[in-house]
Amino acid sequence: MNLRVQLIILFFSFSLLNGANLRVEIEDLSKNLSSYKVIDVRAQELYEEGHIKGSLNLPISLTYDNLKISGKLTEPNKMQKILRGLGLDVDDKIVIYDDGSFFDAARLFWGLEVYGFKEVKLLNAGFSQWDILDLPISKESPKVEKSSYIASIDNKKLATKFSTQIATKSPSQLIIDARGNKAYIGETSNAKRFGHIPNALNIPASYNITTDDSVSKLKSLEELKEVYKDLDKNKKIVSYCSIGRVSSSNYFALRELDYDVANYDASWKEWGNDFNLPIEK
Repeated sequence: MNLRVQLIILFFSFSLLNGANLRVEIEDLSKNLSSYKVIDVRAQELYEEGHIKGSLNLPISLTYDNLKISGKLTEPNKMQKILRGLGLDVDDKIVIYDDGSFFDAARLFWGLEVYGFKEVKLLNAGFSQWDILDLPISKESPKVEKSSYIASIDNKKLATKFSTQIATKSPSQLIIDARGNKAYIGETSNAKRFGHIPNALNIPASYNITTDDSVSKLKSLEELKEVYKDLDKNKKIVSYCSIGRVSSSNYFALRELDYDVANYDASWKEWGNDFNLPIEK
């Protein structure tokens, strides 16, 4: 076996040992567009102005059941109809992108995993970066055949008010508050009450992203390991924020690092408005 082959094997072995490969770099996607079903989660009007050629539009707003109440994920029958209409099924190789914030793309990443999809990744770039590089874009929506997708829920990846209550008292679980510190300590709130879920640790979603020359990217696995170095891998993690959006990036990061993690979709907007539930400041 020559040295080059040995180095390639060593590289991939190291990658597998140190986290899951759940992201796709812009160069790799541009060379392998036909290998994936690409999903643009931006609003329909932005999609129609121009999108990665061949990509499907699933505006992130469609993943919320009722934002006036909470950030709960769209219920199964409705989500099944949406995903069937896009021709998507659980074994498809999917890459998701947004405007470059990664929060909306991460929410759909998490949502699709909850709904049983097995090969979902994030593009480590926003649409503007793709456009600047003069890579293929289009204003036309691809024609698709409806799939026969059957909705099912992976409850291990979806935290609820009840399961989060259990997590606050369980020595085998940890809770991560992905909001900024002001929300965590109770200075600001999108709910009637101010503070955080008892025993929650504050790891803001911004810690998952790095910005260089106004271009945002996901932090490398080594950088993410440093962010989450104090978390016990033997414990179940529950992530939450205001509406289950930015906490999805914590979910994504922890999935890459091989933690057992769930995202609490209703998040603080539900918990903070329920006066029967305990809070801390």
